Formats: sequence, C-alpha cells, structure tokens
Amino acid sequence: MRKTRTDRPTIRARWAITTVFGANGLLIASMAVRTPSLKLDLDLTSGHLGVLSAIFGLAAVISMQIVSSVVARAGSRTIVRPVALILPLLLVGIAVAPNFPALVIVQLAFGAVHGMLDVTMNAHAVAVERRLKLPIMSSCHAAWSIGAIAGALFGAGAAQREMSRTLHYLLVAVALVPLLALCGRVLLPAHADHPPQSAGHGPRSEWRTGWTLPVLVFGAMGATVLTAEAAVAGWSGVFLHESLGASLGAAGLGYVMFAACQTIGRLVGDRLQVRASTVRLLQRGTLVASGGMAVAVLSPWPAIGVAGFAIVGIGLATPLPVLFSIVGHLGSDQSGEAGAAAMVARFTTLTYSGILLAPAMIGWFAELVGLPWALGALVPLLAAVAATAGPATRSCGHRAPEPDAVEAARSPTSCADALGEQPSPAATA
Repeated sequence: MRKTRTDRPTIRARWAITTVFGANGLLIASMAVRTPSLKLDLDLTSGHLGVLSAIFGLAAVISMQIVSSVVARAGSRTIVRPVALILPLLLVGIAVAPNFPALVIVQLAFGAVHGMLDVTMNAHAVAVERRLKLPIMSSCHAAWSIGAIAGALFGAGAAQREMSRTLHYLLVAVALVPLLALCGRVLLPAHADHPPQSAGHGPRSEWRTGWTLPVLVFGAMGATVLTAEAAVAGWSGVFLHESLGASLGAAGLGYVMFAACQTIGRLVGDRLQVRASTVRLLQRGTLVASGGMAVAVLSPWPAIGVAGFAIVGIGLATPLPVLFSIVGHLGSDQSGEAGAAAMVARFTTLTYSGILLAPAMIGWFAELVGLPWALGALVPLLAAVAATAGPATRSCGHRAPEPDAVEAARSPTSCADALGEQPSPAATA
C-alpha cells in the first residue's frame, strides 16, 4: 500500500482558514443585523441605507479586481493576515461614525477590505486543498454560515438588550482579533500558493487576467445559485405570508429552514465530494434546489412551502463551494497563484451580481407577473445550471482533488488541536 504523509502544518492551515471564513460571516452578519439601530442612531432614510449598500458592494467588487495582482506577487497569506485583522476594527469604525458622510467613508473601506478578504481566503482555501489533495471548500463555507448565524443571534440579543452598537462591535472585535492573529500565524507560507511548475517564476496578474470563457460560464452558474439564495432570503417570507396565508411568525420559517439545511449540508459537503465527482455534486445539488423551489411555489399550504425552501437549502449547500474549488484549481493549474487569484476574483465578481441585483430584479418581475411566477422562474434556471455543469467542467479539463489519505479528513479532531504548535508526526500508512 502506498504510504502517505499526514501534513500537520497544512491541516493546521486548513482549520485556520476555516476559522477566517467563520469570522468573516460573523462580522458581516453583525453589521447587517444592527441596520435598524444604525438607521435610528444617525436618523438615516431608506435612501441613505440604499446608498450604503451600493457603496459596500461596489467597493468590494473593485477591490476584488485589484487584489488578484497583489496575491500573484505576494501570496494569499500576505493579504489574509492583515485584512482579517482590519475588518473587525472597521466594524467598530461603523459604530463610532458620527454622521452619514463619515459613515460612507468607513463603509467604503469596509466593503473594500471585505472584497479583498473574500477573494484571498477562497484562494488560500484552494491552496490548502492542493496541499491536502482533499476538498475543504464546503466546510469553509459552512463555517461562514455558522459564523453568520452566530453573529445574527448575538446581534439580535444585543439589540434586544438595547446594547449600543459601539459596545456590541467592540466585544466582537475583542473576541475576534486575537483569534484571527493566531490563525494568521499558521496559514500556509506565501510560496505554498504556487504549484510546483510555477514556483519561483512570479507570474503577474493584470486586471484583464482571468476573464476566460470557462470563468464566464462558471460565473453565470454561480450568479444563478446566489440569485436563488438571495431570492429565498429576501422573498420567501413575503411569499409564504401573502401568497400562502402564513402568519408573520410562520413566514420567517422559510428562510430559517433554508439556512439550517444549507449549513448542515455544507458540513458534510466535503465528505460527499470525496465520494462523488464534483460534476455530480453540482448537478444533483442544483437539481434538488430546482425541485425544492418548484415544491415551494406550487404548494397550496404554508407547511409544504416551508418544506420546499428547506429542500432548496439542501440542494444549494454544495454548488457554490464546488464552483469556487473548480475555478480556483483551474486557475492554479493554468497559471499558478496568479491565475488562481485572478480567476477567483473574476468568478466572485460575477457571482456577487446575484446578491446585488437579484432582490431588485425579483421585485420588479413580481410586479409584472406576481411573486409565485417570479420565484418559479428560478426552477428552469437552476435546472440549466445542472445541465451545463457536465459540459462546462469537461471542456476546461477540470479534475477534482483526490484525497491521498482519508486520515487527513479525520485529523485533527478539533480546531484547537489544529492551531496548536505540535511537531509534525511520522508518516502514516
């Protein structure tokens, strides 16, 4: 039997970058959940909030394009370490901004730093996958979801107790900064981002790099997936209440069940990817989501509608992490880290369009044909992603990372073990 080596530093890096994902989710949710408090504190209008949302998205998209060239020269670790520490501090800055102009400046910086972290943490996760030869992207995105849930619950509790946003965000920053500093120490070294054939050559990545046909196709698929997620988040409650007659309290269960099922699915997504090909996981996930959306919009009763949205959550658990993995590995195979960072940046830009544009587009479509038809339009779109997955993946010659050792998926048993400074063990059979 071929012997394999359990790479403890890489496993520690795996749990470190997973923690970064979780912290990012917590920070974004902490900001979002206190929006009503922000509106009251600074006497903002709905128009002001719309401007802040647009600034956040625009700054994130622009920074995603810029950061790829920096990563190509310096490696993802070099970016992840500082920006992960800056983001909690900028969250505090949002709390202490005294007026709307100051808030715009801080929001601009927060969006830009978030965009840089979004690209580089995904690029670093791809580098860890290449080292482990084991899929980890689903667990990373599961950590983001868990962090977001934790941030939303803590933020809701803080708002309920009438805790000031400043104190709330200071507590978040005090908790996260030391943890993220520790994680930064055990990330992979910068040179680990480059595959062997490109190590030392330092390929440059310009703003034009990465806009290839496969990235455009995968980006359209990712945008469709995130459009479905945004639709459930923004419109499932309205649909259950207005179309199916659910009470206001019951209407919220649609998104709750969607988020819970999606998070659970992501926790087991990496193991599913070990047992099945990425193509099948992508196809089956989007087909399940398409079926779940059909169940929801065709349901005559709120309970079945909630069940339909739960099925959508199960289906959409793995497609986005799988797409990130495909794009990142495709870029690394072609051009080293310069290609990986560029392609992840371009892919993320395209997928972000799903979040930025979908709620408004669905609202406009609902005005024309009704909300059930607007949500129902996602059924064939998700099915189209499933139909496209096979040809798109084969055309770019993608091969999913195959695990060298099942032990790497099982060890260490905890994040604390992973971040410890134990010496590397001997090779295992």
